[in-house]
Amino acid sequence: MESVSRPRVRFAPSPTGDLHVGNARTALFNWLFARHYGGKFVLRIEDTDRLRTSEAFENRIIGDLRWLGMDWDEGPEKDGRHGPYRQSERLDIYTRHLDVLVREGKVYPCYCTDEELEAERSRLLSRGIAPRYTGKCRNLTDERKRKLEGEGRKPAWRFAVEEGAIEFDDLIRGAMRFSGSDLGDFIAVRSNGIPAYNFAVVIDDHLMEISHVIRGEDHLSNTAMQLLLYRALGFDAPLFAHHALILGKDRSKLSKRHGAVTVSEFRKKGVLPEALVNYLALLGSSFGEGTEVLSMEEMVRVFSLQRAGKSGAVFGEEKLEWLNNLYIRKYKNRELAGLLAPYLKDAGYETESRGEEWLDAVIDTIKGNLRVLSDITDYIDVYYDDCYEMTKEARDVLREERSWEILSALTDVLSDTKCPEEDPYSFIVESLRKRTAIKGKSLFMPVRAAVTGKTWGPELNHVMNILGKESLRRRVQLAVETAR
Repeated sequence: MESVSRPRVRFAPSPTGDLHVGNARTALFNWLFARHYGGKFVLRIEDTDRLRTSEAFENRIIGDLRWLGMDWDEGPEKDGRHGPYRQSERLDIYTRHLDVLVREGKVYPCYCTDEELEAERSRLLSRGIAPRYTGKCRNLTDERKRKLEGEGRKPAWRFAVEEGAIEFDDLIRGAMRFSGSDLGDFIAVRSNGIPAYNFAVVIDDHLMEISHVIRGEDHLSNTAMQLLLYRALGFDAPLFAHHALILGKDRSKLSKRHGAVTVSEFRKKGVLPEALVNYLALLGSSFGEGTEVLSMEEMVRVFSLQRAGKSGAVFGEEKLEWLNNLYIRKYKNRELAGLLAPYLKDAGYETESRGEEWLDAVIDTIKGNLRVLSDITDYIDVYYDDCYEMTKEARDVLREERSWEILSALTDVLSDTKCPEEDPYSFIVESLRKRTAIKGKSLFMPVRAAVTGKTWGPELNHVMNILGKESLRRRVQLAVETAR
């Protein structure tokens, strides 16, 4: 069961790339857990891979977390008594703890080269044995060590794993059991002095007083190794919870081959942060039958690790975009205009000279169709005369038998002095019905094709009233010329 005594949890990304939605979901689970129980959420940057990490990635990850609404209580820009919060600034701490294990004989130097390790791995695989380190350097004599060091080899430090069961109770998965003999002696500190993931994490989690480690199920075997290190260092281990991973439609781990997978990609497309957070919380979780739209406050109130499923959840952009559309519809037009402004600017649509009232009216007709904010450019062009262009589908409609009758009548109606300059829709439609006796789709589709150049789009009454009589007249004239 979950502890409710003000837990301390952490999210510890490696800044080697943009924030993956799977990692964002892990951050969300930790954040919700901390907020639900009145605990602390710690952000720690695991940047010891100096070849792949970059400050740019770190800044983008931090920016994405802020955009998603996940604030942290300790970490970069929020120092606390457990810092520093970047592993690259904690190397002396790891060295001190390594010295303890060296003195107690719980680690030993390993001089194997990458080539030797790969050859050993290949031999084991060829015999149908799961690859692991077989302890080649575990019992080297001092003479042999000096000889290898004389060859210029710098040793890594391996943890001496003892045989026997490693057991723990997972807060999501229940009783878990691993065998030490299956793990092999794993590296604690690399030959360049940089700590391996499992070693650094144990020390950081202990010193930062992390009470619960909530992460993906792909870390289960890491937990077994970390428990051995906790025991060797004399630390009390935190409680562990391993949630299911996010999967692609083929039920393999979500990756780039499935499409967009990073928070920044969805931001660029125009997914709202509240929609993405809502969707990530829903994936593989249950908030009650029929409950799909939740605010952050509601998610904090009802969150429980027991709601997290044990089976992988398939990530579907269609469902995300459906949810995003619901959130877009909730925005007031003026607020939405601010969110849409960058997409309109990038696409070259000038709106300032037309005024706020015009833009608000346009957005009101379009926002129900927007799956993502970037979709605005697929719809707003119908309101710009210089973007008017006839699609093949619209042209085909206008070449149908009775369309010419409608176009002719439409031309006459727009020339009628009684047709109002503003909000002409009702007058035009009533006049067309009287002149042609045509109703329904047979009437409106040719009118839409002529007025917008498309066979789909916002509701026709709104489009025609926003465009006004003069714009409609010019467009219909072009439609007649184009469809001949």
